[in-house]
Amino acid sequence: MSTGGTAALTRFLVRAGDEGPVTIPRVPAREAAERELSKSMYQEHEPGLFQRALDWFWERVGDLLNAASGATPGGTVGVVVIVVAVLLLVVALRLRLGALRRTPTTGSTLFDDRPRSAAEHRAAAERHAAESHWDQAVQERMRAVVRSLEERALLDPRPGRTADEAATEAGRSLPDHAEALKSAARAFDDVTYGGRHSSPDAYARLVELDTAVQRSRPRFDNATAGGAR
Repeated sequence: MSTGGTAALTRFLVRAGDEGPVTIPRVPAREAAERELSKSMYQEHEPGLFQRALDWFWERVGDLLNAASGATPGGTVGVVVIVVAVLLLVVALRLRLGALRRTPTTGSTLFDDRPRSAAEHRAAAERHAAESHWDQAVQERMRAVVRSLEERALLDPRPGRTADEAATEAGRSLPDHAEALKSAARAFDDVTYGGRHSSPDAYARLVELDTAVQRSRPRFDNATAGGAR
């Protein structure tokens, strides 16, 4: 159950306890749980498995609520018992269903708009850096690095290429920069798909890499060997 769903159910039960003796509000509790469990993230599993898990869940809810009715006449203790019981059952449900899958991020390619030159990407990166927008600055500088390699014919222009793929391919002809290219690709992925934020230091490393790559001379024997593997 999400934090919001748990908080809503808890507030409902606490209000019920404040208004008088707790009488185990089954229908509202079930409706609240059904709304939570009907969310799409729980329904990513196969329908048969989900339905069996839901049936098992309500059987356990009924058992515990029946037990709580006899053991807890009301008051704060009753509220605590119900909240803990529901939370434990949701945890058990999660364990039976396994880890919930995240929705894959779309648009996982390096370039996501109209074709631009390396110089244009560098200019965009500098504008973002001047405004301390380090995530966007890192993204644009990585694009500048890759576009520069394409302009020098060290990489074949290929729609849909990811940052990791570009770094791996470029590392074959520029082995001295292979590790730095992989680190730059990770920095790009972290801010683009990983939900992390970049920093001035990360951007400075990309600027240094961009400059070094522009001055580097390729070693095509490594590129040929890498392609043969």
